[in-house]
Amino acid sequence: MRTATLVVSNLAAIVAAMLLAACAALNPAQPGPPIAAPSVNVGDRWVYHVSDGYRAKAEWEETHEVVAIDAAGITVQVTLRNPTGEAGRTEKWSAPGVVVEGAVYEAETDRFAPPLIRYRYPLTAGTSWNQRIRDTFKPPPDPYAPIVRQVSVDGYETVTTPAGTFNALRLRVFMTLDDETFWRWGTECTYTIWYAEAVGASVLEQKRSTYRDKGDVDPAVYHPGQNAVVQLVSFSRR
Repeated sequence: MRTATLVVSNLAAIVAAMLLAACAALNPAQPGPPIAAPSVNVGDRWVYHVSDGYRAKAEWEETHEVVAIDAAGITVQVTLRNPTGEAGRTEKWSAPGVVVEGAVYEAETDRFAPPLIRYRYPLTAGTSWNQRIRDTFKPPPDPYAPIVRQVSVDGYETVTTPAGTFNALRLRVFMTLDDETFWRWGTECTYTIWYAEAVGASVLEQKRSTYRDKGDVDPAVYHPGQNAVVQLVSFSRR
């Protein structure tokens, strides 16, 4: 019964991915100008609505606000709110798009070595970049692997969210996390991010993740993880 359930869950994820790919094929991203690094100021604020899960989805509001800029870089306060409470974390950027300390998966805070390149400016259609990163908050995960991240920039699409309609550059992220253990392989993530120059940040994100047990008799069986949609609700820039 357990295997059958996992196969069904995996099939649903595959079907959803196929539908997204079909939509992308019908509406291919268009070429356009590169996007330079944004000007960031204290008080800049982006508010997102997030839903995650399959049958019973969790939903919350996530606010990202620039609270300090100094010689050390940029500090961003991230606040998560839902009907039952509030939680927060802090991100530190050495420059726009370059994260020294922050989240690469869900809300867990990591300290990256080398720094995570979330966005490599100028963002240019047809380009890509790869990274292998350690989280220095954790002991070395040897003999297991670090975070491995590949990002490709496709082109422009028109995207509508509660914050409005944007001409946004589509990025695809393929990532394997550093959570491999003796009994399971690292979590595999497939994200699509739409970034709008007018906002200086993402306006829409679709996030999927799975992981697989080591020694499973059926290598096609994956455990579902993230199934999230992140939509910009409002923003203000100084």
